Amino acid sequence: MNDTMQIMITMIIYMLIVIGIGLAFARRANKSSEDYFLGGRTLGPWVTAMSAEASDMSGWLLMGLPGVAYWCGIADAAWTAIGLAVGTYINWLITSKRLRRYSEKAEAITLPEFFSNRFHEEKKVIMTIAALFILIFFTVYAASCLVTCGKLFSTLFGFDYVPMMIIGAVFVLVYTIIGGFLAESASDFMQAIVMIVALVIIVVTGTVAAGGLDAVISNAQSIPGFLDFFGIATPVVTDGTQQVVNGAPVFGEAGTYSIMSILSNVAWGLGYFGMPQVLLRFMAIRKEGELKMSRRIATVWVLISLTVSVFIGVIGRTLYPTALTTEATSENVFILLATNLLPPILAGLVMAGILAATISSSDSYLLIAASAFAKNIYQGLFHKKASDKEVLWISRFALLAITVIAIVIALDENSVIFTIVSFAWAGFGATFGPLMLLSLFWKRINRAGAIAGMISGGCMVFVWNLLIRPMGGIWDIYELLPAFVISCLCIVVVSLLTAPPSEEMQREFEEVRAGK
Repeated sequence: MNDTMQIMITMIIYMLIVIGIGLAFARRANKSSEDYFLGGRTLGPWVTAMSAEASDMSGWLLMGLPGVAYWCGIADAAWTAIGLAVGTYINWLITSKRLRRYSEKAEAITLPEFFSNRFHEEKKVIMTIAALFILIFFTVYAASCLVTCGKLFSTLFGFDYVPMMIIGAVFVLVYTIIGGFLAESASDFMQAIVMIVALVIIVVTGTVAAGGLDAVISNAQSIPGFLDFFGIATPVVTDGTQQVVNGAPVFGEAGTYSIMSILSNVAWGLGYFGMPQVLLRFMAIRKEGELKMSRRIATVWVLISLTVSVFIGVIGRTLYPTALTTEATSENVFILLATNLLPPILAGLVMAGILAATISSSDSYLLIAASAFAKNIYQGLFHKKASDKEVLWISRFALLAITVIAIVIALDENSVIFTIVSFAWAGFGATFGPLMLLSLFWKRINRAGAIAGMISGGCMVFVWNLLIRPMGGIWDIYELLPAFVISCLCIVVVSLLTAPPSEEMQREFEEVRAGK
């Protein structure tokens, strides 16, 4: 049996285990929409923490982030990782308990429903706007996961990218339809373990193969700006392909790395406050008191996985300096290391780590987007008397439609996973992050301010990314940062210029703050 076949069999066994988890939870998931979309608020602290981080990190942790480090050194990747680590901890520290408490009082099982009930809406404007933005950005997010699937299978087995991407999409779709939130969270727990084991195996094996830590660092230091936190390596490219001379990749002088560049990458941490797949875990944990343990577990997992992920890119540049000569193919460095350094069965397990990351994220994205349509738009706006069973069926049709759109977006095999993820991440962070924080901690926020904040934040992500950032210079800032600030300002200004929230809303806010 050849190596490729052994890798394939290992991955198929893994996929069958994931499907088995979905089937095991299928009956319970279909009892009600609350069970299907939120697991009946029964998650334990370990599952809450691990599933939140696995669904959050997605395939970009094993492909996108190492690819950035391989291509231009550690600055972009490291500052992004620092922002994400800090954002993870602060989000669990200040947001989780208050949201768990408030969402239960508001009788909400989706994020749009929470915002709508928080402001006691009769006309579901907030719910509709929130659901529409979720549909838009999670479809983009799901597309990034499908790109990961396509690159993984086409690189491993030599098949064409498009059919492999579509097969991955069908697998994720079927799995999500079968099991719902509980199956997703349970499998995400397992997949978080697979992901971190895969990362550690590759970094240890790669370091040994490169001749030790000193050899890896020495090679990286020989590339101008590659190991600088305040500089960046600049590959010399022609038509998007890095030049190779005498068997060595060509780099120009180290580029400068400004304070604005650092802020731009650290701003990734702001995204956590608006990330539905993480916030839903806060809502779903069985007891508020268990969130402290979840915070510790999640923080440790994130610190280890992000650090190792960045270093894998550095190791890859040492061992295979000329193997990946475009920015898009540099995201295959994890696959390259696994297939060349590990025995086939172990390589298959590590490849399953990438599949784990992709599945754990894409099922979350699809499920939340489908719930936004079925629960918040279909039932919330058009058919308020729709039965629970009807909502579940509509959600499955929505899953199919969203998957088809994501497939269309993912058709370009030259897509850069990191770029796709960064746009969707900014979208959620700016649309929902300021609104979430101010909804939980500012009593004076009102419905008008909430609407203004969502629209301004979400729209500014598009405006900054498509119109302002391409101008370069001082405008070359990750769109999340300016959009987040503008959303905050709009919420505060509009809330202060319009009528204060009702006494009932203020009383409810005080009860939640007091822990009642």
